[in-house]
Amino acid sequence: MTGAAVGAALLGNLSFLIENIEDISPEILASNEDFWQRIRMGYRLKPDYINLENGYYCFTPQETLNRFIEHVREVNYQGSYYMRKVQVSNKSAIAKRLASLLGAEEDEVILTRNTTESLDTVISGVHWREGDEAVFAEQDYGAMQNQFKLMARRYGIVNKIISIPNHPKSDQEIVDLYSAAITDKTKLLMVCHMINITGHILPIRKICDMAHARGVDVMVDGAHAFGHISFDIKDLDCDYYGSSLHKWLSTPLGAGLLYVKRGKVKDLWPVFAEWNKEEDDIYKLNHTGTHPVHTDLAVGNALDYHLLIGSERKEKRLRYLQNYWVQQVRDTPNIVINTPVEPHRSCAIANVGISHMTPHALADQLMEKYRIWTVAIDGVGVHGCRITPNLYTSTQELDIFVNALTEMAHRS
Repeated sequence: MTGAAVGAALLGNLSFLIENIEDISPEILASNEDFWQRIRMGYRLKPDYINLENGYYCFTPQETLNRFIEHVREVNYQGSYYMRKVQVSNKSAIAKRLASLLGAEEDEVILTRNTTESLDTVISGVHWREGDEAVFAEQDYGAMQNQFKLMARRYGIVNKIISIPNHPKSDQEIVDLYSAAITDKTKLLMVCHMINITGHILPIRKICDMAHARGVDVMVDGAHAFGHISFDIKDLDCDYYGSSLHKWLSTPLGAGLLYVKRGKVKDLWPVFAEWNKEEDDIYKLNHTGTHPVHTDLAVGNALDYHLLIGSERKEKRLRYLQNYWVQQVRDTPNIVINTPVEPHRSCAIANVGISHMTPHALADQLMEKYRIWTVAIDGVGVHGCRITPNLYTSTQELDIFVNALTEMAHRS
């Protein structure tokens, strides 16, 4: 059986499974372990450890992976004919599907390779002048912070860096932090939709409204939000948005998206020169030379899988998994949860520390003694391990994790 045939069979099985639960609300389905065990069967899982580090890369279910392999074979089979005659229209069609899920217009979204490429395209594309200011948080992803630092070295811009509290008293507290950093020289504000190290979901629309009232554009790092939580880009009203599709959309590695609000493209320089593109054509930002186009095709298959599961079902399950383990340990002595308690401020991702252990010691012990794979975070007010389950994660695995945390917390 070819990869395409296997993929179609798996997708057919998933369709049948979904048909049988259509009448069950996403809220109730979130805790239905029998259903999610069936979803788990569609993944090839390494038995050596429990993987609670999906934040870097949510690897693909077998249905998507088989289709991806088939795309590799087909592109190789067609060779330069595909590259010259077919790839552009296919890539555009996938970008249009992403735009639809994002709630954007077709001419506002392009496929990239990751969030870093997307947002660094914007940061480096702004018409900076010496003395212009940018605002961002120390909890933002390092690659984008470094790009702003590069702009400071290259053009003499000034970076204003704030710090986001792990447990804000209100949305207004966060908005005020950004507002206080803005001056009449501020040209761009960067903000995380979901902070990667804690899972903290920020009040994007309120920040955008405040910044726009001050004449400042807003760029949103949505690396961990797209395919994870449900939202409409028009409701956010940001100017730029970037995401990595190999995270919560579970595409193969090397896929991302960039959204640029209509009318904003003309204000950006492309990183690489493009041929015969109008100044307001978003595709002027999309020229990177020859690239692995089979990954672009697999984005379509990942979209098929995501839409079959359903955005709301997925979000409810992911939030349920996080709450399942966090609620059991939040009040345990020596355990520190670095993620807000309010349900609307987080989803799958949370961060946990133990007061008498360094984050790296905690991560090492979780792996060496309990065979649980996580990542240590130690800095910018966050000291713990980032915990990121995915749809295939079972509550039995989380029970093992909770027991491990409890044992370590009780040790002197």
